[in-house]
Amino acid sequence: MSAYQFRNLSTVLIGFSLLVCWAGAADKVLQIDGSTTVGPLGDAFAEVFKELHPDVSITVKKTGSGDGAAALIDGRCDIAMMSRFMKDKEFQQAIEKGVYPVAHVIAMDGVCIVVHPSNPISELRMDQVRDIYMGKITNWKELGGPDMPIVPVSRDTSSGTYESFHSMVMNNEKMAPNVEYVNSNPQAHARIRSTPGAIGYVGIGFLDRYVKPLKINGVTPTRSTIAKGIYPVSRPLFLFTNGYPKLGSIVHAFCTFYLTEKGQEIIEAKGFVPLTEY
Repeated sequence: MSAYQFRNLSTVLIGFSLLVCWAGAADKVLQIDGSTTVGPLGDAFAEVFKELHPDVSITVKKTGSGDGAAALIDGRCDIAMMSRFMKDKEFQQAIEKGVYPVAHVIAMDGVCIVVHPSNPISELRMDQVRDIYMGKITNWKELGGPDMPIVPVSRDTSSGTYESFHSMVMNNEKMAPNVEYVNSNPQAHARIRSTPGAIGYVGIGFLDRYVKPLKINGVTPTRSTIAKGIYPVSRPLFLFTNGYPKLGSIVHAFCTFYLTEKGQEIIEAKGFVPLTEY
């Protein structure tokens, strides 16, 4: 779905949400679980909700997209944060348990390929990144850089960011044994920041002066290139619920909060790309 289509969908949903009366919200406990990429948005949304509704208890667990999907399927959470779409087998498991997953796209993100700031390499092709992670390229000098071993860093396999990278960059090819696995964006960021020969990938919200994003196929990961789908590793970020939330419920309010001005401000503040203009 294009950013234009997202904006149209958002416009419809905003108008629909205006019909919802907050006073009808009866939920007092909201359990949220899933993606460490979406997690900062979940935390920030929850913080605002707690200020507006101190009688509502909200917990946000950042365990990974796969664990978030499992929690929704098992009824252990009300909302699953996911940085990838739910898999067919997860949908099947959900249906078998009477759970009917509904996706809510709340923002766009880019899986940004990053290196240590001291690395003179500033651009790679997708096939070069893939060859690094398959162990075919092991030294930066093979790419015109310094004579320095490459330390490839990946998210663990339960991560939605891993799933996006594995399908969009790796074409689902197996990674080499020398690839290091970490279980969160902050850990990937820390490993790249402290290792001159490292290469890894993080969501655009985790870019700062301590890691250097690379152009991929000549495209720099920016808000504009990600929103337009030009950056080759762009993706939507989701909240999943069991069915469409009841109108007026806290779950409905949380899943449509991204459409509000405050929600859009938070998405931008966290470095992601909002779906609407306000």
